[in-house]
Amino acid sequence: MAALLVLKKNLHFHFLIILLFVFLFNFSTPTSSFSSSRFPHTRTISLQGLLGLKIPSTNYPLGGQWQLLQKNIGISAMHMQLLYNNKVVIFDRTDFGTSNLSLPNGKCRYNLDKKLDIDCSAHSLIYDVATNTFRPLTVLTNVWCSSGSVIPNGTLVQTGGYNDGDHKIRLFTPCADDSCDWIELSENLFVRRWYASNHILPDGRIIIVGGRDNHGRAFSYEFFPKDSASNLEIYPLRFLQETTDPFEENNLYPFLHLLPDGNLFLFANNRSILLDYVKNRVLKEFPPIPGEKRSYPATGSSVLLPLRLTGSTMPEAEVMICGGAAGGAYLQALRGVYGGASKTCGRLRVTDPSPEWVMEEMPMNRVMPDMLLLPTGDVLILNGASNGTAGWENADNPVHNPVLYRPGFLNPRWRFVVLNPTVIPRMYHSSAILLLDGRILVGGSNPHEGYIFTGVKYPTELTLESYSPPYLAPQFSSLRPSILSVEGSLGTTISYGQKFSITFTLGFYREDRSFMVTMAAPSFTTHSFAMNQRLMMLNIVEIQRLSVFGHKVRVRAPPSANVAPPGYYMLFVVYEGVPSHGLWINIM
Repeated sequence: MAALLVLKKNLHFHFLIILLFVFLFNFSTPTSSFSSSRFPHTRTISLQGLLGLKIPSTNYPLGGQWQLLQKNIGISAMHMQLLYNNKVVIFDRTDFGTSNLSLPNGKCRYNLDKKLDIDCSAHSLIYDVATNTFRPLTVLTNVWCSSGSVIPNGTLVQTGGYNDGDHKIRLFTPCADDSCDWIELSENLFVRRWYASNHILPDGRIIIVGGRDNHGRAFSYEFFPKDSASNLEIYPLRFLQETTDPFEENNLYPFLHLLPDGNLFLFANNRSILLDYVKNRVLKEFPPIPGEKRSYPATGSSVLLPLRLTGSTMPEAEVMICGGAAGGAYLQALRGVYGGASKTCGRLRVTDPSPEWVMEEMPMNRVMPDMLLLPTGDVLILNGASNGTAGWENADNPVHNPVLYRPGFLNPRWRFVVLNPTVIPRMYHSSAILLLDGRILVGGSNPHEGYIFTGVKYPTELTLESYSPPYLAPQFSSLRPSILSVEGSLGTTISYGQKFSITFTLGFYREDRSFMVTMAAPSFTTHSFAMNQRLMMLNIVEIQRLSVFGHKVRVRAPPSANVAPPGYYMLFVVYEGVPSHGLWINIM
């Protein structure tokens, strides 16, 4: 006990030293390495006052820990989705040839992809996070470069793909045993959707945007289920045509983010719009992002930064986009010339009346990064390469180090922190998702047109690993809350605007320290974009001490489905930058 008190005293002393250093640092260094004269429509980052300053937590110098979970899951994790039963659906494509995972009970696929006459291997699986085990699933048609969203009841709706799968709609519903598998609907998409993006909407429908259609490109969007209020099957979107580069495209897998006003932020290439998908009209076009291209194959990544909820006003919304490649980089990569990837990130506060991009520099160049929102409200950037683009054999020099981005820090030089590296290159067709325990599940990487394990610089990766961010370090266990229960009208099912209570334990709690309750939507991740991802910092009504270590916090649920579309979310209590193990809740 005496040792713990000494440690706590030392931490308080270090906090004061760091605060003094940050104070001096903010007044003695330039605020940004970019200027508005260099980039039109770009404003420099200015001092916002010390009241909003977030002191750097002592856990960040630790760098996190990697753990190999599976040496061989049989397939390459090109697409991943966490479900509310803490199992992860993983799949790649059906026309790679025979995978290293067999289908059960003599199940086979017959001449569907014109690759093999008979294929008795699996190209999809379900991974159990708790037991670190997996079992094969039977996906019938080609899911290569497809998209997905989880609807309010927890079912994964997965759309599109290639060849025989390009019009398909597939369902995977979680189950308590090993009986659940893929179901393909007789209903099809209206056009071919390959390299499209999905987003869950406030009414529970899914919008499917862009991709490639039967004529090469899909300059449109559609809904699942079909829009009953309209006779239209597809909705043309000229913006997608305008953002298509000759020969390179650079607008596939467009970035989609649902904003608190119910409209959709849509980004492709280097341009973005505000789309009213209900009335099928573009409400606003934002300034182009400075620098490189950001959409496939010049692949960057994008997140909607955490929404901070208050009791009365609509939350501000800010989009962040990082990485990418210069125009022409894809054509150069086809000739074996791998240009340097983008080093920049841009932030756009889309709810401002006249928003402008604020540009920052990452510690290293990156193409094909994955960007994930952590329970703390920070952003983790991982995977990808420092040269080239997406595509077969089109990149080199993998980036092994994740980078932590802390959006709340006042000075941009404090925002990026380089973390401990993995030993496994995660190139084209890698993916990553947030788990309920705060770890990141990472898999995939196959920059080849088929499973190739020898004779190449970057073999097909069948491994599965986890990354534990610094907040999971054992030395912070005394700061880690533990959720005991959620008290709402229907248990863990809550209603919009409802006040509900979370009972938790915590070894050391002080009212003057950082405390948050956050809700995170699980993402469908593929091709460097975590679709449907969002995180909300809930409005805290009151905190009560129940015992020496027991506490109850009362919070208000998100006010509307525009802020939080209906469905399952991971709920976290976060103290001093250390999150609890999450708990699933359903908002309806």
